[in-house]
Amino acid sequence: MFTFHISDELELRILENRHAEEVWSLVSLNREYLALWLPWVNHSIYIEHTQQYIQAELERFAKNSGFSCGIFYNQNIVGCIGVHEIDWRNKKTSIGYWIGEAYQGKGIMTNACRSMITYLFNQLRLNRVEIRACTANLKSRAIPERLGLKHEGTIRHAELIYDRYYDHEVYGVIAEEWTN
Repeated sequence: MFTFHISDELELRILENRHAEEVWSLVSLNREYLALWLPWVNHSIYIEHTQQYIQAELERFAKNSGFSCGIFYNQNIVGCIGVHEIDWRNKKTSIGYWIGEAYQGKGIMTNACRSMITYLFNQLRLNRVEIRACTANLKSRAIPERLGLKHEGTIRHAELIYDRYYDHEVYGVIAEEWTN
């Protein structure tokens, strides 16, 4: 399956069924932290939910319309990065990501996003990649800012997380601008 080697310590691997327990355990360990920004967390209670998610992502990968990868740091899964629905006609997509709280601040997610964007431009020949993050999620917003994506605006009330609407900041980059 798809593996993207970033460094001796870091690589992205397409999520497979065999990763379900490890992903579920990481989410469970970080449930309270992740639930602040990710509405799916409190609906993914049982390992079967993770298995169903991975199977759906494998089907999306088979249809060439997007995929999700585990982020492996020193051979352990520490988070995930996903390519949302690919618009092949317009050659664009967006990416989303999450990481266990203990692994923040090590440059893991920045390197994972940099590598994924490079892959999307160089290998899939896309023209545009977008990242959206809740306005108040400063750690998530720091990644596209650090990578030099342009802030393109704010979408008001873009996402309902439990009982509250959150605005999203939109960051984008096009292939001809990408120099990372």
